[in-house]
Amino acid sequence: MSSEPAAWWAITIDCRDPRQVAEFWSRLMATPIVEPGPDRPNWLRLQPLAPRGPFMNFQPVREPKVGKARLHVDLLVGDLDAGVERVLSLGGSDTGARDELLRGRIAVMRDPEGNEFCLLASR
Repeated sequence: MSSEPAAWWAITIDCRDPRQVAEFWSRLMATPIVEPGPDRPNWLRLQPLAPRGPFMNFQPVREPKVGKARLHVDLLVGDLDAGVERVLSLGGSDTGARDELLRGRIAVMRDPEGNEFCLLASR
């Protein structure tokens, strides 16, 4: 067994409409959309803005989302209420779920295909 750690490369989101979902995330995070190359037809990718940051891939799939995903994205925002409004204006939705922690507040949101993610803001 290798003791070499795995490197965080990408998060891949299965989508029925990769363009719609990629555009949502692109606008939300102000990150350009690129095509990853001929070996990934119909895929789209967001480039990382941070040095050595991970990619976010949008993989086309035929089947609809079933059940709750076991992986989600957490995004830091300066103002939780403004972040929620921005998600809604971009075509996402609000689950209504909130959590209050000593270090900050959390809102559970959904992208246009129902993939959940969290907005986190400090107090």
